[in-house]
Amino acid sequence: MAFSDARKELDCSICLNIYTNPVILKCGHNFCQDCIEGVLDTQGGSGVYRCPECRGESQERPELIRNITLRNIMESFRSTEPEKEKESQIFCTHCIHSPVPAVKSCLLCEASLCDDHLRVHSKSTQHVLSDLTTPQKNRKCSVHEKILEYYCTEDSACLCGSCRLHGDHQGHQVEALEEASEKRKENLTNALQKLLKKKKEMEESMEILQKYKRKVQDSADGITKRVKTIFKDIRRQLDILERRVLNKISCQKDNVFIPASDLIQELEIKKDELSRKIRHIEEICNMTDPLTFLQESDKGDLCDTEVGDEEDKKRHDELLHGGGELDVTGISHTLYTGLSDILTGVSEAIIPVPAEILLDLDTANNYLNISDDRKTAHKVKKNLNRSITSKRFQVYQVVNGSVYDYNLGKHVPQYKDVMSPQVMSSQSFSSGRHYWDVDVGGSSHWRVGMCYSSIARKGEESEIGCNEKSWCLERSSNLLWKYDKQSKILGNIPIHRVRVCLDYKAGRLSFYELDIPIRHLHTFTDTFTEPLHAALYVGAGCIKIGGGGRDM
Repeated sequence: MAFSDARKELDCSICLNIYTNPVILKCGHNFCQDCIEGVLDTQGGSGVYRCPECRGESQERPELIRNITLRNIMESFRSTEPEKEKESQIFCTHCIHSPVPAVKSCLLCEASLCDDHLRVHSKSTQHVLSDLTTPQKNRKCSVHEKILEYYCTEDSACLCGSCRLHGDHQGHQVEALEEASEKRKENLTNALQKLLKKKKEMEESMEILQKYKRKVQDSADGITKRVKTIFKDIRRQLDILERRVLNKISCQKDNVFIPASDLIQELEIKKDELSRKIRHIEEICNMTDPLTFLQESDKGDLCDTEVGDEEDKKRHDELLHGGGELDVTGISHTLYTGLSDILTGVSEAIIPVPAEILLDLDTANNYLNISDDRKTAHKVKKNLNRSITSKRFQVYQVVNGSVYDYNLGKHVPQYKDVMSPQVMSSQSFSSGRHYWDVDVGGSSHWRVGMCYSSIARKGEESEIGCNEKSWCLERSSNLLWKYDKQSKILGNIPIHRVRVCLDYKAGRLSFYELDIPIRHLHTFTDTFTEPLHAALYVGAGCIKIGGGGRDM
């Protein structure tokens, strides 16, 4: 590797100078201690620290470790650096007896000048002075060996006087080097400002995205913790329910076992007695002497075979047919109610449970027929002539071209009626999380959404989705649209049932297609400032509310 290349490896990427007190990060990149501490200080407010080289992130401020090896290399390099600088130093051309550092170069004389010789040097404009860092060969025309004084804007080339007057650039737009340099600096400065602005905007955008990531992560962590707690509690409750059901089974088993065991024990005793009696009768029957036989057979009631039979049979029948089996229905009921209680507790913790949503007849447009159960809205052709109130969505007029009025001798506006077939729910929501389902399969043109109760009841601003007081999805012309402050198409999505989910505090209104699997359609985000009502627009056919959600 050349010396200059090796030298570049010893420069800090922040200050672009040779390392001072080099430290290393965990990712392996080195920086001056003061440089990296300054960068980390500016990043502290965002809560995320990044390596300036690889952009590696960490939530905690990185530990700075002194790079002893690199520090030793730096000290060795500095000890030899003065000799290198001396070798590369430019000296005055006229100081021939002792080397004196030069401060300027004359392009005409092709000489380097110290301070003393610079003072006595010719001040003629032909003698152009330049910095020592500018290579002399690059200041002269390679063709005419004359000083480069002009710049051709058409060919982007530096020219001498001969090139301008007699060369290939004759007749081109030419500027003085100083003028062209100033214009180029101005353009680059403007470009730099734009790039800096763009970089700042990009950093701000990245910072916003990082905050959004942290917000999503925090939300996910919170929900995960909550769900784990719920499942832990479910397992605990299931263990308790299992013990309760098993105990109930055990108790019922004992209620059957104990009487049966007692009867079996009694029957065992009677069986033994019968066995003894059978053996005795068999012995008597085997006697050959009639006298002895008759004498022995008269002892006791050997022929009585019915003693206790009726009572034992009765107890036996009561055990077998008198409800002595396990109460499977009762056990099932205990299990079902226990599981239902657990699920209810889970629902109250995280899952909305459907409740009723009823349509408000007082808000229904007169071209909407509302069913008796207040769940179905049907578009009709004939005006139902309900009383007009401040709550009801009304028919309004809009300009539909013009016609010529011969009496007035001029064109006058022609109006058409707009029905605005809409209705709101009786319920309003100002907190919590809720959901309800809507069957839209009976309509080819519909809008489903929510609105404030303060929405206008007449005019274009009364239609849901066409103002800042409502949000909805619309199905028309076989296309699905979203309506808020600006409508956008969602595409050709066939839909039969829609689920509307509201999280009032979070400012989210989400729509899902109820299919297998459930598909997310769109989510509106806003800051809700008034109670919200469910709202329907029925352009054709009918729409039915299929369920609702209760406050969580």
